[in-house]
Amino acid sequence: MREDNRNLIIAIALSLAVLLGWQYFFAAPQAERQRLAAQQQQSTQVNPNAPNPPASPSQAGGAAPTVPGTVPSTPAAPAVETREAALARSPRIAIDTPAIAGSINLRGGRIDDVALKNYRETVDPRSQNIVLLSPAGTQNPYYAEFGWLGAQAGSLPNANTVWTADKPTLTPGSPVTLTWQNDQGLAFRRTISVDDKFMFTVKDAVENRGSAPVTLQSYGLVSRYGTPVTLGYYVLHEGMIGVVGDEGLQEITYANLDKADPVAGSSAVGNIWNSATGGFLGITDKYWAAAVIPDQAQPYQGSFTSQQGQTARTYQATVAGTAQTLQPGGTTEVTQRLFAGAKEVGTVDAYQGTLGIKNFDLLIDWGWFYFITKPLFKVLDFFFHLFGNFGIAILLVTVLLKILFFPLASKSYASMAKMKAVQPEMTSIRERYADDKMKQQQALMELYKKEKINPVAGCWPVLIQIPVFFALYKVLFVTIEMRHAPFFGWIRDLAAPDPTSIFNLFGLLPYNPGAVPVLGQFLMLGVWPILMGITMWLQMKMNPEPPDPVQKQVFAWMPVIFTFMLGSFPAGLVIYWAWNNLLSVTQQAFIMRKNGVKIELWDNLRKTFARKSPARG
Repeated sequence: MREDNRNLIIAIALSLAVLLGWQYFFAAPQAERQRLAAQQQQSTQVNPNAPNPPASPSQAGGAAPTVPGTVPSTPAAPAVETREAALARSPRIAIDTPAIAGSINLRGGRIDDVALKNYRETVDPRSQNIVLLSPAGTQNPYYAEFGWLGAQAGSLPNANTVWTADKPTLTPGSPVTLTWQNDQGLAFRRTISVDDKFMFTVKDAVENRGSAPVTLQSYGLVSRYGTPVTLGYYVLHEGMIGVVGDEGLQEITYANLDKADPVAGSSAVGNIWNSATGGFLGITDKYWAAAVIPDQAQPYQGSFTSQQGQTARTYQATVAGTAQTLQPGGTTEVTQRLFAGAKEVGTVDAYQGTLGIKNFDLLIDWGWFYFITKPLFKVLDFFFHLFGNFGIAILLVTVLLKILFFPLASKSYASMAKMKAVQPEMTSIRERYADDKMKQQQALMELYKKEKINPVAGCWPVLIQIPVFFALYKVLFVTIEMRHAPFFGWIRDLAAPDPTSIFNLFGLLPYNPGAVPVLGQFLMLGVWPILMGITMWLQMKMNPEPPDPVQKQVFAWMPVIFTFMLGSFPAGLVIYWAWNNLLSVTQQAFIMRKNGVKIELWDNLRKTFARKSPARG
């Protein structure tokens, strides 16, 4: 009995170590990163429906013209302006579409002011709209720029060039044309159009009215000033992203880009790909992205670069076309695109299909289980449109998965049932060969062979469930469709943890357990995680208790550990896990009854709740 007590103490101590370690090293740091990311986003908020500030002819600060393979010199360190002040410093044309609002800076021709009309910071409909792009001079400038490069072309349009616009507002049905001419006979025309979602099309044309040929090279870039606060999850990529021709998907975090090789002729570091055809390059957050898309039929040079400025780093994704010589009287035109918006699955897939953008769907981080994750989302999305609730969709998809894998699960549970049926013989063999482990193992294997039992068959349901669980986790975590998707009752966001806590009696006591230092996330143990723990406990009670006391205690504590661990997971994932456990209990009971094997659940429950007598202790 003393040995059993020692084993129990060890099991409990290990369980608590796992639980506290999870909280300290994972849950709490992730919560802090989420808080900082939200703070950073809120620092650039603006009402997208507010009128544009009055135009100002004053010079806008910002980066110098870009050379392919390098980043522009980072802004000096003036006082950071408010967003409104930065927007007011330059003449602008408004952007007004069903999905986005903002403006284009006529000084430099940058697309540097984009807010998303249909997305807000929180589930509160009065919260601020998401702001994606911001002009130079604000706390975190983030913009797209297009233009031309050429050593012998005289003065070219740059960040300080003031363009002339033919109309004051850009809408889906009304493109805007910008014009400018240098003093050496080059006339530049830029036509910008936008659809009703998040795609800009930029057509840059040049006419050589001079007397000498010039060589020009088009470019497009997305530039971000300052290292963003990322969530830091292993299953989520945030940073530089692109599909670079035959080189395929490129995902580079900000930290890894900072450690890249130096770029020749520049103080920047980065990665450069030459002679690529097809794809895109950009910068991605969890739900939002900005990416420049070259002509899919023409070769280009692509690069991701990072450069340290006086106060922060600048990150840049650049595409540069092939240099071309323009004879006197000649003209040339290049078409590029900019995606700046929410990574909606249907929208991104539609752009890939209609515009022929190579592997554009990889802008969404489907992960290693792409072949499971994306189809799983498609099924969830189908049921969502059918019933109007992603929570119901999760429940229905779980049922479908159970039906799909029922034959394998049935065979597995049948094997487990046979194992239980021969349990007395197995016990007899262990007692008979207690001092000879080799003979004991041989006898057991003969028994398995005789009864046609696969001792590892019971692992298959768990092994099958792991990739599905991970794929669903990815869907809930990375797809914007799950963001702020409600279920029922208190679950207003399936992509966020259950907001209730047993430690304040689910809101009856007037304090917030999540505000407790260090242990805050540990104390946010909501209704659904508790229900999940109960269903997991019931599932374990379906089987006989392990004879080994340590195993018995570990199994007893496992539902408690998982309850606390999943307390910080998205509510949709916890709902899936609880519902899946309940279906597994029902399925296992059906198969055991079908195979004539006693269901241990009721006896185990009686043992658990009955007082221990000396005879049973």
